[in-house]
Amino acid sequence: MSARAHPLILAIRPEPGLAATLAQGRRHGLAITGVPLFEIRPRGWDAPDPARIDGLLIGSANAIRHGGTGLAAFIDKPVFAVGAATADAARKAGFEVAAVGEGGLQGVLAAIAPPRRLLRIAGEEHVALDPPEGVGIETVIAYESAALPLSPELGAQLAKGAIVLLHSATAAAHFAAECGALGVPRAAITLAALGPRIASAAGKDWRAIHMPDRPRDAALLALVAKLCL
Repeated sequence: MSARAHPLILAIRPEPGLAATLAQGRRHGLAITGVPLFEIRPRGWDAPDPARIDGLLIGSANAIRHGGTGLAAFIDKPVFAVGAATADAARKAGFEVAAVGEGGLQGVLAAIAPPRRLLRIAGEEHVALDPPEGVGIETVIAYESAALPLSPELGAQLAKGAIVLLHSATAAAHFAAECGALGVPRAAITLAALGPRIASAAGKDWRAIHMPDRPRDAALLALVAKLCL
């Protein structure tokens, strides 16, 4: 697909991930626009007894950024992080990182030797996990993603043709609903979704839906760059 057919390349994820996506996209030579349709907000959570926790299972840097004062009780616990950005956020907060995954938290779990009791600090939207035998998980919800409206002005731009990057199933469903509310034709929009679950949440009737071979932001942006050739 040509850049001329898609004058707008839009990322809608919340900050601070949005800024990272924009910077990386521009390194790919993309004229990418960022308009967050979500705002990450902290939620209060009750910390379990640290004595019964062997480590922290962290699926997003937002868990560290928005975990609040409750994190301090677990500063001596090793962190099992979903990826490099999450691991970096944990280290900057003073945690020791025991393992860094590449393909989701389920893969991180598979490499953890039992017995372990892990505290999963998660967002309101989080995927179910199947821990191996001997590995237990307690989950607390430390943050939520609040949806923001799509402006009529942006809707009008989208109607002329666009590629939209989707980083979560919640974002996909919300974007689809906002397009429906504004009467933006799905046939004008190509979606670049980070994975199958996200693509499914967006629904059907888009011009096209593409996914990278790996659920990584860099791979998603490389895919978009190819779509613009």
